[in-house]
Amino acid sequence: MFIDGCFWHGCAEHCRMPSTNVDYWKPKIERNQTRDQRTDDELVSAGWTVVRVWEHDDPAEVVERVAAAIKRAP
Repeated sequence: MFIDGCFWHGCAEHCRMPSTNVDYWKPKIERNQTRDQRTDDELVSAGWTVVRVWEHDDPAEVVERVAAAIKRAP
């Protein structure tokens, strides 16, 4: 399970790019997103179930998602 921070992982709803040093931050966040996808792909390929949530997600809904993933597991 990954809990992604809205800024660091580029949440479409909450990530606000800083107005200074944009040449650093935009590629940095894009690299984080690329790494997140690569990590998910590698874990799924290895047989893992990946649950990725945002820091702003409702905790009760996150628990339901995790419980559902556990129930689906072989």
